[in-house]
Amino acid sequence: MQWKGRRQSGNIEDRRGMGGGRIAIGGGIGTVIIVLIGLFLGGGLGYIFGESGSLIPTATTSAGAAGANDEMSQFIAVVLADAEDFWTQQFKDMGRTYSPPRLVLFTDSVQTGSGLATSATGPFYSPTDKKIFIDLSFYDELRTRFGASGDFAQAYVIAHEVGHAVQDQLGILDQVDAEQRQVDKQTANELSVRLELQADFFAGLWAHYASSIGVVQPGDIEEALNAANSIGDDRIQQQSQGRVVPDSFTHGTSAQRVKWFQLGYTTGDIDQGDTFSMPYSQL
Repeated sequence: MQWKGRRQSGNIEDRRGMGGGRIAIGGGIGTVIIVLIGLFLGGGLGYIFGESGSLIPTATTSAGAAGANDEMSQFIAVVLADAEDFWTQQFKDMGRTYSPPRLVLFTDSVQTGSGLATSATGPFYSPTDKKIFIDLSFYDELRTRFGASGDFAQAYVIAHEVGHAVQDQLGILDQVDAEQRQVDKQTANELSVRLELQADFFAGLWAHYASSIGVVQPGDIEEALNAANSIGDDRIQQQSQGRVVPDSFTHGTSAQRVKWFQLGYTTGDIDQGDTFSMPYSQL
């Protein structure tokens, strides 16, 4: 991906090395399920936030902390800038106004509006904060554990999480949250899969835009597709527990994630991304 020398987003908070503090005992799951829908690593991570648990105050953080000018943070700032440009226009076309989410870089753990998150969470979007959170060590795991390397694979991660911010602003997260409260666990998981596949589709739309402005290089799309294929629920479950349990899927299979990213990339048409109107078996 051609990114050096291009516009960088100012919506970055660098909290690396600051620590996240502790979370007090108490609180339920509730709307925090939606926070965890943003997890990039599906399966077995559990719910770690409390909806109403009080928080132990931690030191105030600010943007532009030490290390903010390293190459990886610059790269992420460019990807985020492209996503801002793309979604601003998309929302304008829909007669809406897009509010770009801030992206928080952290190390090991981070305090959010819903509680404490750790690196084990993986990248996620928090609707409470209206922010994306990522520990950059995730990219090492993406490469070593899942065999998904390359800068466009890394960009796909960011574009996917921005997709959740888009869902939030379109009211989709609230709608799904309300539905999940009224259904059994399997149905709630299916709703989560629909959300995740739509976020993959939105990431594909961003990739279509990136291609249209000439920053996509040979092999980039293949890197994103490989990443999508590597983090399907079926593949992760087989790797981690030696068996696949479809009823517990929350993010979709490898084939589904590839399909929906590719659909966004090839069509560039947001109207093609309604993962909620079709039978679950056809996703």
